[in-house]
Amino acid sequence: MAEAVLPQAGAGERALPRAWPVLFVSTFAFMICFAVWMMLGVIGIPIRRDLGLNNTEFGLLTSTPVLLGAVMRLPFGVWTDRFGGRIVMTLLLAGAAIPVYSLSWATAYWQFLAIGLILGIVGASFAVGTPYCARFFPKSRRGFAMGFFGAGTVGAALNMFVAPLLIEAWGWRMVPRVYAAALVVTAVVFWLVSAPDPGAGRGRGPSLREQLAVLRDWRVWKLCQYYSLTFGGFTGLSLWMTSYYVQQYGFDVKAAGLLAAAFALPAGALRAVGGWIADRHGAQNVTWWVLWVAWIALFLISYPPTQFTVQTIDGARSFALGWSVLPFTVLLFALGVALAFGMASTFKYVGDEYPHNLGIVSGVVGLAGGLGGFLLPVLWGAIVDLTRIRSSCFMFLYGVVWVSLILIYITEVRRVELVKHRSEST
Repeated sequence: MAEAVLPQAGAGERALPRAWPVLFVSTFAFMICFAVWMMLGVIGIPIRRDLGLNNTEFGLLTSTPVLLGAVMRLPFGVWTDRFGGRIVMTLLLAGAAIPVYSLSWATAYWQFLAIGLILGIVGASFAVGTPYCARFFPKSRRGFAMGFFGAGTVGAALNMFVAPLLIEAWGWRMVPRVYAAALVVTAVVFWLVSAPDPGAGRGRGPSLREQLAVLRDWRVWKLCQYYSLTFGGFTGLSLWMTSYYVQQYGFDVKAAGLLAAAFALPAGALRAVGGWIADRHGAQNVTWWVLWVAWIALFLISYPPTQFTVQTIDGARSFALGWSVLPFTVLLFALGVALAFGMASTFKYVGDEYPHNLGIVSGVVGLAGGLGGFLLPVLWGAIVDLTRIRSSCFMFLYGVVWVSLILIYITEVRRVELVKHRSEST
């Protein structure tokens, strides 16, 4: 299989010239794109009231943009390898402004779904910026570089701060108009500050068939499972938590957005730290502990508010169990930190194991993460409508963590233990 060859300068221990400006402006562009991608998680709350949507319909409304963003990550990853991240990202930013602005004119549910699907293309920016930034840095620092770029997911928290303020001042229709203008401005800034992609468009390059051949490697699909949990869980919860605080605790949209940011902000900002830790301690070690922390946090917050009566010697006594806002938010914060580290460690795997196929592999893994982010809110809404228990969303995610823990133990942890045992016995 032919492979896209990175420039020799990138294989050394020093980053290429203009690496840091490229990293900063790419992260900024991804942050704006991610805020737009998560927009319906906030403006969907007043839209839900206007249209009288149930939980399943609300979940579909908020997650529809994530679907196209997930599906388009694969072709955008391929195009980035072929044409370069600078060109692809600029066109993506400018082109996405049109459907984003159009959303402000929607009135019917089907219109929100159709336009929301199209504007979701901004989510493909991740598959553009990840290989683009990584090619400017040596292998020993790619975990940090991709983690730093991935910190643009802090755009979810930015959306939770900005969108409620715009809704309060001018109504929800002002949000897509402001976001569309932000995309155009960002496109101009990105083109002026960024640099030509050092690893794309040189020579013949591999054919699409040759690029897709890497998908025969089962390890790629294992990384898809990890990322569907870490990034998919982060994306789904970023869309879901503002509404959860409104319904479960009775906050208004502004206060709920601020509380939900306690999850989204660390999950975005600490991703770079997770990449640095993965560089130092390895992707497997970080991912293993991330899954355990997420397992514990989800186990605790999955418990629904409960009232029960106990017959004592003095008669019946009633008790109530349930999380108040503060401890729930603290546990949600811990979950956000774990998912941030997990997103970074997953792409440390990608950078280490597929340095010559970054675009296609990051596109496939990002596709899996995006599909997780699309499916989870829809499933959560359906489960809540079925069980009438709001914390059932956390119960479902808890089960997904179990699957990932079993997978990493069988394929990695147990194998390392067996190899170590055999070496000691010989």
